Amino acid sequence: MDVRLDGKVALVTGGGRGIGEGIVRQFVASGAEGVMITGRKSEELDALAAELGPTVQTCPGNVSDDADAQSMVDATMAAFGRLDILVNNAGTSVSSGWLPEVDMGAVDKTWSVNLRAPLVLSQLAWSAWMKEHGGAILSTGSVGGILPSPVLGAYNISKAALHYLTHQLALEMAPGVRVNAIAAAVVKTRLSRMLWEGGEEHAANLHPLKRLGTVEDVANAATFLCSDAASWLTGVILPVDGGLTGAGGSFAAAAG
Repeated sequence: MDVRLDGKVALVTGGGRGIGEGIVRQFVASGAEGVMITGRKSEELDALAAELGPTVQTCPGNVSDDADAQSMVDATMAAFGRLDILVNNAGTSVSSGWLPEVDMGAVDKTWSVNLRAPLVLSQLAWSAWMKEHGGAILSTGSVGGILPSPVLGAYNISKAALHYLTHQLALEMAPGVRVNAIAAAVVKTRLSRMLWEGGEEHAANLHPLKRLGTVEDVANAATFLCSDAASWLTGVILPVDGGLTGAGGSFAAAAG
C-alpha cells in the first residue's frame, strides 16, 4: 500500500523535535504539498525547515496561548492557501508527582497544553478550512491515557481526556473531517527520558515486542491515519505501544 499525502497541507504543533519532527519528516517524504511547523524554540524550527526545504514553513509560538494558536492557523493559510491536516502533537508533563500532593499550577499548565490547546486548534482549523473542505485531525495521545501509572497521574488524565475529545470531535465533525489519535508508549525522545534513561534494557523488556518505540514508529502510523488510505477511520485511538495495551505489557512498571 502506497501511503501518500500528495496535495495535502499540514500544520504540526511541537514539530521541531522528537515525535513532531519525525511526523514532519515523514509527511514531507510522503509528498505533502506544505507543512507548517510550530514550537516555542524558533532555532529548532528554522534548522529543520532549512534542511527540508521550502515545503516546510515555521511559525514559532505557544499552543496554550490562544493568540499564538490563531497565528499558527493564519500562517498556514497565508503560506499554502489551505489546511487539510492538523496534528496536535505539542505536549508537556510538568505536573509529575502523586495526585494527592501534586502542584495544581503544574496541573493547570499540563492540562492547558495537552487538552485545551488541541481543542482550540481544532476549532480554528475547522473555521479556517475544514468545515467547508474537509480534512483530518490527529492528536498524539498516550498509553497513559489508557492505563494508569505512578507519578504521571495528571499527565495521564490529560491524555485520557484527549482521547475522549478525539471521540467527541470525530462525532461532531463527521462526515467531512476525520479525527483520530495515537496512544504512544515509551518512545525514545527527550520528553520521555525519565522513563528509560539509565535503564533502557529494563524499560524495553516491559514491552512485549522488547524494544522502545522510535519517532519513526509513531510517524508512520500518523501518516497512515492522516492519509486517504485511512478514509474510513475516525474516532480511533491507535495504540503504537510495542504491545503494552494489547499483549500484556506493564506500563505501570515501565513508568514506575
